[in-house]
Amino acid sequence: MANINSKVSVVIPCYNEEKSLDELATRCLSACESMQRPYEIILVDDGSNDLTAEKITALAETHDGKIVSILLSFNCGQHNAVLAGFSRVSGEIVVTLDADLQNPPEEIPTLVSKMDEGFDVVGSVRMNRQDSLMRRVASALVNKVVQKTTGIQMHDYGCMLRAYSNEVVETILQCRERSTFIPILANTFAHRVAEVEVAHSERMDGDSKYSLWKLINLQFDLLTSITTFPLRMLSVLGGLISSFGFGLGVLILVFRLIHGPAWAAEGVFTLFAVLFVFVGAQFVALGLLGEYIGRIYHDVRDRPRYFVHQVVGRDGQSVS
Repeated sequence: MANINSKVSVVIPCYNEEKSLDELATRCLSACESMQRPYEIILVDDGSNDLTAEKITALAETHDGKIVSILLSFNCGQHNAVLAGFSRVSGEIVVTLDADLQNPPEEIPTLVSKMDEGFDVVGSVRMNRQDSLMRRVASALVNKVVQKTTGIQMHDYGCMLRAYSNEVVETILQCRERSTFIPILANTFAHRVAEVEVAHSERMDGDSKYSLWKLINLQFDLLTSITTFPLRMLSVLGGLISSFGFGLGVLILVFRLIHGPAWAAEGVFTLFAVLFVFVGAQFVALGLLGEYIGRIYHDVRDRPRYFVHQVVGRDGQSVS
C-alpha cells in the first residue's frame, strides 16, 4: 500500500490552449484540494503560438507553490513536453492530463486512490467517448497493435489521463531514445499495472491537435519505437516466397516429366519459379541486415538494462 499522504504532481502539456486554461486551472486546483494531501500542478507550454505561455506564467505567479509553469523554446511534441514536466516533479505520484478538458480533472482523485493500493501505473479507459468515428477507429487500431506487440492488455493507450509512481517516472527519464511513447515505456518498467474507468467530455474549444496525417505518423512512430517486428517480417516473408518458388519448381519438374516440355510453356514457368527463389533470398538477406540494424536500434535507445523493484534480505530488511 502506498502512503496516503504522498504528494501528487499533475503534469499537463499545453499547446495553443489559451481559452481553456482558466477553467482547467480552477478545476484542477479544486480536484487536488479535495484529496487533502500535498500537490503541485505543472503546466508545460509546448511552444504555443497563442497566449498560452503568458497565461500559464500568470497562473503560476497567482498560485505560487501550487502551480508551476514550464515554457519550452519550440514545439517538441506532446510526449516530450510531458517528459519536460517529469524532470521537474517532486511528488511520489505523478498524474498526466490533457489540457483540452476532454478528460475531466475531477477524475484525478480516482487515479490517485487506485495508486494508493500499491500500483506502479494506473491507466484509464474512456467511457462514452465524445470523439469522431475516425478518431475512435484510429484509437482502436493503435490499441490493438500495442496489445499484440507488448503483450500487455491495457485497453486505452491513447488516453493521457494516467498515473505513475515516481520510481517509474525516474526510470523513464533515464531512457535516451528520441521517439518515446510514455504509456508503453511506463508499462515496460512497471511491476503492477491497473486500469480505471473515467468520464470523457466533448472538446471545449477548437479542434484536436492530431490530424489524420499525425495519427498515421503516430502509428508508425509507435510501431517502430516498441518493436523490431517489421524488420523480422522481412526474413519471414523472404522464407515464404523462397519456399513457394522451390515448391513451384518441384511441381513444374514433376508435370514436365509427365506431360512434356510443352506443358510448362517452354520454360516460362520454370523462370518464374527461379525468380521466386531469388526474390525470397533477397528478402531473407534484407531481414538478416534488419536484425543487425535492430540490435543497433536497441543499443542506441540506451534504456536501463534492468529495473530493481525490490530487494529482500539485505540486513534483514525489505527495501523497495
